[in-house]
Amino acid sequence: MENNRNSLKGKKVVILGGTSGLGLATAKEASQEGANVIIVSSNQNRINDALKQLSTESTGFVVDLSKVENIKNLFENIGNFDHLVYSAGENLNLTTLDGTDIENAKNFFTIRYWGALAAVKYASKYINEGGSIGLMSGIASQRPGSGWALAASICGAMDGLCRALAVELAPIRVNAVAPGVIKTNLWNSMDESTREGFYKSVGDSLLVKRVGNPEEIAQTFTFLMKQTFATGQIITIDGGTVLV
Repeated sequence: MENNRNSLKGKKVVILGGTSGLGLATAKEASQEGANVIIVSSNQNRINDALKQLSTESTGFVVDLSKVENIKNLFENIGNFDHLVYSAGENLNLTTLDGTDIENAKNFFTIRYWGALAAVKYASKYINEGGSIGLMSGIASQRPGSGWALAASICGAMDGLCRALAVELAPIRVNAVAPGVIKTNLWNSMDESTREGFYKSVGDSLLVKRVGNPEEIAQTFTFLMKQTFATGQIITIDGGTVLV
């Protein structure tokens, strides 16, 4: 019984934002460990491409996560499951306060914060005993730079949300992962040469002398699914960024 609780084999894992970046890496990791994975994205083509990289038991749903009613309907259709990971969110554009369009800035919270809150609200009653919720945070709230006010605000909000939900939804476990700089499409707004220069500059400054890979964040999400004594934790995976 105990071994089964600490295994993903046969477990049903729902990943919102599971077709690219850290979400897709987590879907692959969970699938490789024997989970039945359900990925959610707003784009059918991305779902089709992602499913080719997952086990044949995996399925996908096209959902616009900016609409709360869509999220509610999604979980009514899915029914009972074991683990939820929320990794959805559009690329952030870093900008100084002077250059920030306040109305446009509010939109970044629509998917990243309000979408996550709605997902947990409507998913939690379907989560099986021993199940968990994994949220996406980031190190910007711990170590912000100039131009990171919006990103730091979202990360700080997710940290607080994680701890509050862990208390309110107990015994469902709620944790968050706070990545440092990871090689994902989050940085695709940069041209390739600028992006590679950014990776090298950041990597050289870190204790491990490189930036991270999506698989390393995926390992953390799957660890938190299986680690049945962890809740209310924000796990920082950043190569030592907050220390240097």
